[in-house]
Amino acid sequence: MVTIYVQAEPGCEPTQKGDWIDLFTAEDVELKQFEFKLIPLGVAMKLPEGYEAIVCPRSSTFMKHGILQANSIGVIDNAYCGKNDKWYFPAFAMKDTMIPKGTRICQFRLFKNQESVCFDFVNELQDKDRGGLGSTGN
Repeated sequence: MVTIYVQAEPGCEPTQKGDWIDLFTAEDVELKQFEFKLIPLGVAMKLPEGYEAIVCPRSSTFMKHGILQANSIGVIDNAYCGKNDKWYFPAFAMKDTMIPKGTRICQFRLFKNQESVCFDFVNELQDKDRGGLGSTGN
């Protein structure tokens, strides 16, 4: 088990109900269609050494609120850990929407940092082609 140190506003404490940990809106949020906003999640965290967090919308976020996470996913490394390093959800609204404070809007999961990678550059790859982009072959 790993420990995450959490500085949270009341009502914004992360909750784990499965493999991913839910995060909540720290304020009422109103967005107009095609508006972008960084939605405060009311938390700052110190992740364990050797770990990073991947932040994604909950599966119901678009259906219920009509918003997309503007950067597709968020990556938070363990160096982002000061008292003012608050977490936000970068939202892009596809319709006018109102999201109440305390709404579970996104989730995160810890992953171990990737090991160092060494690239070996070659003139041509020798393995069999799968058929190009968007294909798994025949």
